[in-house]
Amino acid sequence: MSSIELPPIVQTGAPVLRARAIEVAPERISSPEFQSLLATMIATMRAAPGVGLAAPQIGIPWRVIVLEDDEERISGTSEKERAERGRVPFPTRVFINPTLRLIGEQTELFFEGCLSVAGYAALVERAHEVEVSGLDEQGKLQVWRVTGWPARILQHEVDHLNGTLYIDRMKTRSFTTTEQARENFSGRPIAEIVEQLKIEG
Repeated sequence: MSSIELPPIVQTGAPVLRARAIEVAPERISSPEFQSLLATMIATMRAAPGVGLAAPQIGIPWRVIVLEDDEERISGTSEKERAERGRVPFPTRVFINPTLRLIGEQTELFFEGCLSVAGYAALVERAHEVEVSGLDEQGKLQVWRVTGWPARILQHEVDHLNGTLYIDRMKTRSFTTTEQARENFSGRPIAEIVEQLKIEG
C-alpha cells in the first residue's frame, strides 16, 4: 500500500459530493484499474484515518464504498461508549452498487463526523438496523445485516452515493467543531447532551 499515491479527500462544496453516483458495470470490477481504485480507497480511508469512504470523496462518481472498524480504531472508546453505540470491530468490507434497506423503526442519535466536512461533528439520527446488498471486490453478490455502529457507517457511506452529507440530516443545534465535541461531550450519555442542547424530536 505504501507505493500508492493517495488522492486528497474532496471537501464539501465540490459538485461530486452532491450528485448521485453512477453504477459500476460488473465486468469492470476485475480490471486492474478498478482493483487499483479499491486499494487506493482503502489506503486513503486508513490514512485519514476513518471507518468508511465513498468513491465520490476522492472525486470518483461511482457507487463504491469501503468500510473498516478494527480494535485499534475502537481502542480510544470506553466500554460504556462501545455498549451504548453498539460499536463492534469488523474487517474491511467493499460494496459496489450497494442497496440499503432500513429494518424496523428503532433509531439512535449519536455524533458523526465526515472526512469531507473536516473538523466538524453533529448529532445525527440513524436507523438502528440495516441490511445492505451489493457486489464485493470480486464481483460476487453479498448481503450484510447489521445493527449499531456498523449500521450507522453504512448509512453514512451510502448517503454519499446519493449526494447526501450528514449535515443534511444533523440536529443543527449540535453542530460543533470536533475539538469542542471532544472537550464538551466526550464520554457523556447522549440523553444528557440532548437535554443540555435543548434538542427536540
